[in-house]
Amino acid sequence: MNTRQIRGTHVLVTGANRGIGNAFVLSLLTRGAERVYAAVRDPANVTAFGTSDDRLVPVILDVTSPDDIHRIQQTLPRLDLLINNAGTASASTYTAASALHSARSEMNTNYFGPLQLSVAVLDLLQQSDNAGIINISSIAGITNFKALGTYSASKAAAHFLTQGLRAEIGPTGIFVAGVYPGPIDTRMAAGFDAPKPSAHEVAEIVLDAYQAGVEDIFPDAFSRSMADMFFQNPKALERAFAQ
Repeated sequence: MNTRQIRGTHVLVTGANRGIGNAFVLSLLTRGAERVYAAVRDPANVTAFGTSDDRLVPVILDVTSPDDIHRIQQTLPRLDLLINNAGTASASTYTAASALHSARSEMNTNYFGPLQLSVAVLDLLQQSDNAGIINISSIAGITNFKALGTYSASKAAAHFLTQGLRAEIGPTGIFVAGVYPGPIDTRMAAGFDAPKPSAHEVAEIVLDAYQAGVEDIFPDAFSRSMADMFFQNPKALERAFAQ
């Protein structure tokens, strides 16, 4: 088992000002991270973390901005873990009038951003003997969710990014984990009428699994149930998500 450590690490979390990103920041500090770079797009959000811990370093980073990514690449002195959490979702099917606009926006944030950022910080990660990347995909990235078609495609791309990075940089010692949650009790899933775990619960489960060396993480009851169905009968899950 490829166990990982959080204590003493330097971690970059994207989309860190709310939801699961904010929960990751607080959980990392509790677990003893030495430095947590909390990335936000809007400078107005840099004080939105609910803690004055001096290990927390807010940074401005829009993952769709090559200039922002280059600045991060040049300014971080060290990095042991990258959490590609920033994401966006539009309730768009493939045949909706807004489909192309939604698809471009979601692919830019959910796929191209994590791809460019991961490559940009690769040299830093390769200097660590405890390096890792956690990519937040979605259970909708495993099988298309009808009401979120273009989002599903972007999260499927994130899933293949995770697999591809694992194949390419895993042999160098960088551990790559993919996370496939169902709806979480955050603003993004506000319209989903079902029991939802808190962002804190999910962050804790993900970090426990990462530290235990789990590569594919299904952090809630819904995603675990859907994953079980997928592994047993992919067409059954496709039909279920098509309803």
